[in-house]
Amino acid sequence: TTAADSEGSQFRRGFRLILSLVRLQPGSFAVAVTGAAVFAFCTAGSSLGVRWMIDHVVIPRFEEGSVATSTVLSACLLIVGIAVVRAIGVVVRRTFAGKTEWGVAERLGTTVVERYAEQPVVWHRRHATGDLVARAGVDVEAAVAVLAPLPYGSSVLLMLLISAVGMTILDAALGGVAVVVLPVLVMMNVGYQNRVDRHFARAQDEMGKLSEAALESFEGVTVVKAFGAEDRETVRLAEITGRLRDARVRAMRARATFEMMLDTVPSVANLVLLVVGAVRVRDGHITVGDLAASMYLFTLLVVPLRLIGYVFSELPHSYAGWRRVQEILAEPLEGDPREELTAAPHGTAVRAEGVMLRHIPEVDVIRDATFTVPAGSMVALVGATGSGKTTLLEAIAGLVPVAAGSIALAPGRTAIVFQEAFLFSESVRHNLTFGSDTSEALVHEALRVADATFLLELENGLDTELGERGVSLSGGQRQRLALARALVTRPSLLLLDDTTSALDPATEARVLANLSATDLVGTTVLVASRPSAISVADSVLFLSPERSVIHGTNESLVSTEPGYRALVEAFESARLETDPGDA
Repeated sequence: TTAADSEGSQFRRGFRLILSLVRLQPGSFAVAVTGAAVFAFCTAGSSLGVRWMIDHVVIPRFEEGSVATSTVLSACLLIVGIAVVRAIGVVVRRTFAGKTEWGVAERLGTTVVERYAEQPVVWHRRHATGDLVARAGVDVEAAVAVLAPLPYGSSVLLMLLISAVGMTILDAALGGVAVVVLPVLVMMNVGYQNRVDRHFARAQDEMGKLSEAALESFEGVTVVKAFGAEDRETVRLAEITGRLRDARVRAMRARATFEMMLDTVPSVANLVLLVVGAVRVRDGHITVGDLAASMYLFTLLVVPLRLIGYVFSELPHSYAGWRRVQEILAEPLEGDPREELTAAPHGTAVRAEGVMLRHIPEVDVIRDATFTVPAGSMVALVGATGSGKTTLLEAIAGLVPVAAGSIALAPGRTAIVFQEAFLFSESVRHNLTFGSDTSEALVHEALRVADATFLLELENGLDTELGERGVSLSGGQRQRLALARALVTRPSLLLLDDTTSALDPATEARVLANLSATDLVGTTVLVASRPSAISVADSVLFLSPERSVIHGTNESLVSTEPGYRALVEAFESARLETDPGDA
């Protein structure tokens, strides 16, 4: 009973998979199946044409010595006509089967990518980028692979049905041979799927892990080389590829055995048909033409029977890809933290009331943040390493949710610039404007404020192509380009997450002075780890060791908060001990 239930569930699973895929492109699939049906009828009809030619042309020629020219022409026209229509059916089937497969792949892939775009930042941080890329790429391609041979497979089933009925009408014994073939194929498919399902599922999972590991290794290539970890990375990737290879080899071995049986079954059936037919001709039950028609039809069915085997053999592979795609689509759409932000009263840029932030449940990053940032001011965010400065900025930007409390922002655009600037392998202009229609005057002013006018002096100016992730620029240059990119949007609130950390003190001072004077920005909140940055701020938000946020001026916090005073003195000592370098 368990085995029967398993077989039934496999057929139901395969049927649901095919139905789900076909629903995405029903029109082109219907045309492909229609072309396949024309092919099937013409294939069956060609055997009848051969039968008619043998009985009315070949046999009379041998027995009577001559055949009327009109009879010969009629036979030739019949065979050629059927062949032409059959060829048209093949063209229609293959053309629209391809359109169905890649049309479904496009829609399914687009659906996955759109779901990625709908999920908030916190969701993406829980998923490996390489695995997400694999699910939208190789898993989608695997899921739709069954669609290519599916119309041909439907034509084979139709041909088997037509052949079985036609051969049964001609002779019950010959029809019995045709009827036996289909159940044999079904039993072979059940056995094959039972063997290969787990191997294809394992292979698809390992492909996702390989994509994840390779992407991680490529992104960290400088770290790998700097620490001489090439051998370790080679071993790590080799282990994953080894598991992937083993799973695919086991699947291909099972598939090779299955395809061997697909070749064997029609050949054995044809041989049985020949023996049975010869006996029936000898006994006078059928004519030579009847036997020839049956033999010809079974010969034509050998390749199509192999194709229906491809449908069966692709189902486990497609289901493995489909399963991984559906795992992503089945995940609930998480709420966007930006929708939780409320409107701040007039004259206030940011107002936080009782804000609690957590990375994981029960572990507080910030327990109580209550403060108000006046519009048009510059506020420094100061705290020890791991105190939650970046998390607080991300909460203000609406990138991470608050566990408790509320954050209100003034109307307008909010821009955040991270310490590690991400640049695209595009032109400088594209990295600044993202293709938007931005005036040259605004771009140049943003570059001036960010002290990034050096970009205008590159070989091709703003049209200079940057390397991947801006590798052709130094760390400080990338930070200034990222700052200019934020300024181009004319944000009412600018959040800087230690954005000037790679700049020398002199360059940092120019940038901060420009930010204080420019009208491109309304309010600025910046993570500060240098006394020079703190000194230009109108006020300070201090993230205390008690996980609370204390708001005040630099002078008042130095006099009232020992933790803040110790931190500022440490910043000053580090400044005196470190020689400034070029950005």
